[in-house]
Amino acid sequence: QVELVESGGGLVQTGGSLRLSCVVSGDTVSGKTMHWFRRAPGKDREIVARILKSFDSRTYSDSVKGRFTISRDTTENAIYLQMNDLKPEDTAVYYCKLGSQFGQGTQVTVSS
Repeated sequence: QVELVESGGGLVQTGGSLRLSCVVSGDTVSGKTMHWFRRAPGKDREIVARILKSFDSRTYSDSVKGRFTISRDTTENAIYLQMNDLKPEDTAVYYCKLGSQFGQGTQVTVSS
């Protein structure tokens, strides 16, 4: 049984930083394409960042490019999302995804 557990969310002021973690059990993050998504209040879930299985290539949505960094640690069997220069519009529940499975999400709230 595959389980994804996100953590690291919280309340932060505009311009602050947070680091989200997604620890995977029941599968490996090595050699897998994985994603971070977010769902803001009243909006659809959107992709934020992706780390590809090939060469750990990374892609980002335009709204977070230059501020967020996705990374992978195979020894911890986890992926991370470093979020800098946070803005109120980054407020959302953040989810990691492996294959077709999402975690339960972690809330990020950015105050203005």
